[in-house]
Amino acid sequence: MRPIFKQFLAIISIGLTLAACANRGSPEGGPKDEEPPKIIKSEPPNYSTNFRANEIRIYFDEYIKIKDLQKQLIISPPMDTEPTVTPLGTAAKYIKIIINDTLEENTTYAFNFGRSILDNNEENPYDYYRYVFSTGDYIDSLQVVGTVLDAYNRKPDNFVSVMLYEVDSTYTDSIVYKEKPKYITNTLDSLKIFSIDNIREGTYKMVAIKEENANFTYQQKTDKIGFVEKTITIPTDSFFTITMFKEVLDFNLNRPKQEAGQKIAFGYEGNGKEMNIELLGDRPADFEKRITKDPKTDTLYYWYKPKIELDSAQFLVTNLKFQDTLKHVFRELDRDSLTIKAEPNGTLDFGVDYGLVGTTPFVGIDENLISMMDKDSVQVAFSTRLDTLNNKYIFDFERQEAQAYNIQLLPEAVRGFFGGTNDTLNFTVRTKKFSDYGNIRLTLQNAKYPVIAQLVDDKSDVKYEKIVEDNRPVDFFNLLPAKYYLRVVVDANENGKWDTGDYLQKIQPEKIYYRDGQVEVRANFDNVEEFILPQE
Repeated sequence: MRPIFKQFLAIISIGLTLAACANRGSPEGGPKDEEPPKIIKSEPPNYSTNFRANEIRIYFDEYIKIKDLQKQLIISPPMDTEPTVTPLGTAAKYIKIIINDTLEENTTYAFNFGRSILDNNEENPYDYYRYVFSTGDYIDSLQVVGTVLDAYNRKPDNFVSVMLYEVDSTYTDSIVYKEKPKYITNTLDSLKIFSIDNIREGTYKMVAIKEENANFTYQQKTDKIGFVEKTITIPTDSFFTITMFKEVLDFNLNRPKQEAGQKIAFGYEGNGKEMNIELLGDRPADFEKRITKDPKTDTLYYWYKPKIELDSAQFLVTNLKFQDTLKHVFRELDRDSLTIKAEPNGTLDFGVDYGLVGTTPFVGIDENLISMMDKDSVQVAFSTRLDTLNNKYIFDFERQEAQAYNIQLLPEAVRGFFGGTNDTLNFTVRTKKFSDYGNIRLTLQNAKYPVIAQLVDDKSDVKYEKIVEDNRPVDFFNLLPAKYYLRVVVDANENGKWDTGDYLQKIQPEKIYYRDGQVEVRANFDNVEEFILPQE
């Protein structure tokens, strides 16, 4: 073997040996840090009395950071001017709180940090740290506990604020709209059991708000609310249950808007079921109007003819006890023309209305100019009825499974408000086989009738429902295969629908019960289900 080749092998051998040694000696790292940071000290100390400082420092044994402070930090009682808390966006070994508000005398304050304090590397949280101090001689130590539910949905919302308002000579129920509470806590994103701590002895009103603006006052348009009906006296051993609900908005009108020629939009908030619109002043002898509802928004359309040759007019709008006069300024716009479409289009499920909707109000239909044939070209008898508010001609006919229905409208079968008619139109809709659907027979135990039995989806939207007036099985036929939740509404006022609550009227929402777990409806399968309601 040549000397040079021997030297080359020796170099490779040495290199491999060094690499092996390096591998054997390389560190693999220790176990993952799963320990939360630890507090070394606080200045002033936690639970201080006769507190006079304007700065607080909380020291940790490692670098920490603060996350989601706006959601997680709850200060009770709330301060009018928020304190400045650092670090934000960086890491530090202490939290600094600068108090920017004038503190009340003889008051216990609590800073509830939730899960906002994390170590800098692994983000292990220091769970639910509370810094408490009193501006008086002692720390208030009373407590109230309870749970939060949702009146309509299976699960309550996260970050619900639970509040106590002191009931004194100045208290009114409307305080929740304009003032911050005396004490407050929050369910955060993981707790549904709440605890308000460090409370002073007294009488309080308990209210919960799922708020959008994080200002600790109730905004009916955006927030949910729940309340305990009676005032509570602390100390108490009671466990409180608060049911959250969204109120029906107080009825309110928007300014009228010219949507198209001879079509004015009246937007509103709240319940517009009894809303009516009347044009004031002189009108032509042949004046006509129609009112229809927008299918997606809270808007009524006021259609009129002939054209009004005025710059503006006054409209009287009434709705139950509501009454207001609105001025409308006319604009020159083109009128809508009549177009017609079928709803639904394609597949027609059993129990769903089939009909025609138009872009201008319908005023007449000639059934002699309409034919309906099945897939074998056999004439199908039908009748029509007009839903004027939703501007839909509904077709009533006996439906068969696995059929196709061909509907033809000859010219001028349908007339619109402005004289428009249809050209020849053809629509086809199909039904499925009964075996493509499933059925449920439901029995109820402990029900107080009447109730409304419902099948709802993951979003709590109603897919099927039955009004149940006595103790007999409830049959749901021809259900689309899917997973559903069983829900029962206690129809206390017997009006055939669920009614929400009203805070100022001290009305709780009608009770709703969900059965645990889902029901899976399969094609060509009959489910037999039982729902045992709680005894009350």
